Amino acid sequence: MQWLKTIAQEIYGLFVDDASFALAILVWLAVAWIALPKASAGWQGVLLTGGLVVILIESALRASVRR
Repeated sequence: MQWLKTIAQEIYGLFVDDASFALAILVWLAVAWIALPKASAGWQGVLLTGGLVVILIESALRASVRR
């Protein structure tokens, strides 16, 4: 049964290397889904992309400090 646990961990690690990064993306998407329809149509894409870029930069900086 240990091999099944190992396979599950490898598959999880394949998609989610940094759990806090994945969680931040999911939280941002939830916030954007609720808040962005109130923004003008021209700014919705900019705000969504901007939030994701900020999350990516923060994750990259955190990873560079760890190494």
